Amino acid sequence: MKTDNACHSRSDQRKRDFVSERAKVIPPSGIRRFFDLAGQMEDVISLGVGEPDYSTPWHICDAAITSIEQGHTAYTSNTGMESLRRELARFLRDRYQVEYNPMSEMIITTGVSEGLDIVIRAVTNPGDEVLVIDPSYVSYAPCVTMAGGTPVPVPCTEKNRFRLTADVLMEHITPQSKALILNFPNNPTGGVMRREDLEAIADVAIDHDLLLLSDEVYAELTYEGHHTATASIEGLWDRTITLSGFSKAFAMTGWRLGYLCAPPDITAATLKIHQYVMLSAPTMSQYAALEALKNGEEAMREMVREYHLRRNLFVDGLNRIGLSCHTPEGAFYAFPSVKGTGLTDYEFAERLITEAGVAVVPGSVFGNNGIGHVRCSYAVSRQELTEAIRRMDEFIRSLP
Repeated sequence: MKTDNACHSRSDQRKRDFVSERAKVIPPSGIRRFFDLAGQMEDVISLGVGEPDYSTPWHICDAAITSIEQGHTAYTSNTGMESLRRELARFLRDRYQVEYNPMSEMIITTGVSEGLDIVIRAVTNPGDEVLVIDPSYVSYAPCVTMAGGTPVPVPCTEKNRFRLTADVLMEHITPQSKALILNFPNNPTGGVMRREDLEAIADVAIDHDLLLLSDEVYAELTYEGHHTATASIEGLWDRTITLSGFSKAFAMTGWRLGYLCAPPDITAATLKIHQYVMLSAPTMSQYAALEALKNGEEAMREMVREYHLRRNLFVDGLNRIGLSCHTPEGAFYAFPSVKGTGLTDYEFAERLITEAGVAVVPGSVFGNNGIGHVRCSYAVSRQELTEAIRRMDEFIRSLP
């Protein structure tokens, strides 16, 4: 019989590094770090994590409970329930004037995160460059790296209200450029692309034969005007993959349900990866999403109206205390500059939580064009936002 010491001795002789090189180079989420830190402290107002502070409306929860009571607990089709796909096709057609065939151009995924991951893997070859707007959500560039591609940041600057311009995009295209990842309304800036902005991008994409991956999970949270779906722009439908979900608009983050829509050849390729890594999205979540699409419009509108009020309250407060902030036109984030404080964005965020009990996220975790900013989620109550502004003002006044 081997002793424990003998086992440890043999283990100590192991020399091989079993962690892959790709896993080594991708960074941990900078968002979660500050969220976890806030969870360890008392009396912290967390403006860190991008999640609605609303509970999922009860009629949506009840639909999921009923599905369980009726025994709908088995796998669904790999592409998701046909009834959900058909209802989703109606929703996208009526709301955004985009037509997708629910039988061949749509996959229900386990959140937008899975959809993004599998479609990047489906379209990326080693050596391909994937253009990624900067700043942007923290998972985009790592997903490209994990797929063997090379992420190339494309600046979206404050002077352009954090929109992507055709001229800047042109400057970053090379013969290896294959795709462009868009996210508007944007996380972390709240920037929004209008139709004329996307039409200019369309000319570049067509001229350089680019595929567009458009994450539109905040589409319903647009405050000025109406969201323009990328695929609705002339010439872009057959080169656009639309990614979205139910987390933000219907307060369903924990249900983990999203979708991707794409031309049939890309959908078929992506489905193969989905089959192997996920098989199908959670069944009871799909029943909940079906109810959300059918009867969730009123609750969604009420939530968006409240976010609009909170945005105005919070952004006005930031500017009043000396943190310059553009007015975000979508999502539920403010992205103020902290350059005037003399602190880096990391220093500001770390000191703000420890000295004032307010958690925000350093803008630099979202890319180089986020340096000098912090992301603040205003998906918390108006009372908390008012108190957060008071604490931030007191903190800024205390700085030398």
